[in-house]
Amino acid sequence: MTRHLTWNAKGGILSWPRLPCVALCLTLLSACAGRPTGVLEPVAANPSAAQVEMLVTTTRGRAEKPGEMFSGERALSPTFADIAVSIPPGTVRKAGEVAWPRKLPPNPETDFATLKAAEVDRAAAEKWLNSHVRKSSDGSVLVFIHGFNNHFEDAVFRFAQIIHDSGARSVPVLATWPSRGSLLAYGYDRESTNYTRNAVERLFQYLARDPEVKEVSILAHSMGNWLALESLRQMAIRNDGLPAKFKNVMLAAPDVDVDVFGSQIADMGKQRPRFTLFVSRDDRALAVSRRVWGNVSRLGAIDPEQSPYKEELATNGITVIDLTKINAGDHLHHIKFAESPEIVQLIGSRLSSGQTLTDSRLGLGEHIVAATAGAAQTVGTAAGLVVAAPVAIVDQNTRQNYSHHVEALVRPSGGGRSNTADSACGKEGQTRSGNCNR
Repeated sequence: MTRHLTWNAKGGILSWPRLPCVALCLTLLSACAGRPTGVLEPVAANPSAAQVEMLVTTTRGRAEKPGEMFSGERALSPTFADIAVSIPPGTVRKAGEVAWPRKLPPNPETDFATLKAAEVDRAAAEKWLNSHVRKSSDGSVLVFIHGFNNHFEDAVFRFAQIIHDSGARSVPVLATWPSRGSLLAYGYDRESTNYTRNAVERLFQYLARDPEVKEVSILAHSMGNWLALESLRQMAIRNDGLPAKFKNVMLAAPDVDVDVFGSQIADMGKQRPRFTLFVSRDDRALAVSRRVWGNVSRLGAIDPEQSPYKEELATNGITVIDLTKINAGDHLHHIKFAESPEIVQLIGSRLSSGQTLTDSRLGLGEHIVAATAGAAQTVGTAAGLVVAAPVAIVDQNTRQNYSHHVEALVRPSGGGRSNTADSACGKEGQTRSGNCNR
């Protein structure tokens, strides 16, 4: 892609909501609380539960409450943590689900629970990484960067779920940035990704230098894609290219301007990782972002079969999975992969077996459609499903009230659903996590 891409902004635009709907949204932001906070306070392990260990690097400030560990405010320098999460057996939890505790302390037999949450210094973090990479089967690392509206615990539990459910053997590294976990903090969150670019680039530079690390994959979701792409761009400019061990970059529902993406890719040069792009044209969260950012298409909501996207993606070797016709995930259609356990397990098995996903257009795509047929009311054909990189899938929709309130923001005026607290938080809206998340 060139610096002067002029991709069109064609696609459905949802009408901007009327003021009463926005007022209702603001009123309900605290009306449906039900999930406990402070879930990172460690508890004793249960033999029946699985465990996921991860290294965390963050530019978040420290939280006042120990069980929260880190806040949404910005720290002057990166901090590191060693965290272990307990995941209950599959008999009490569906794959793709984060089983948030209803009360504290959590019960490891039925809930996600924290077994260890220790802040460590840089030297201890490097020792942790070196030790875990040497014990891994292939020396690979998976870096996850979450999206908008995430508290620290949201990112930790969701990443643990992905690692467990996918069966990925890569060493998990969570790079988490200062998100205030509020729908009203979109601007603050966006600036926090910019604030964190240097820290993430330093992480990437360290992984590039570490001889024990043989392969690096990056998974980003929503606004986290901006941070991932900007950090890679900086690294490429500084190093005159990206290291060969950076194999795969997975962009899930990226909240990134399509024209800016073209410029970022160009700045990375010819030697760059394989990019896999997950799109859905009915992503309502990205429809809001499009309006916020001047009515320019967001990368995660393009139609990859239309010009000029199709030609530009092919020219730059960017593979695409189009999820538009897969009826899975939340009502915003922003997290389809995360709530489709068949897809997570399928791609995770390929990643863990060491296979490179270089199937033809009708290869893995057919398997994805077949795997999701039982879980989705409507699924797309294999056309448009292209996979050429190992993938693990994530969503950032673990925040209280997220789905309902963003849905309220993007709902066209005069919609048929009642704009009342009862319809928002009635018995149909209460989920396993206790959220108003319809």
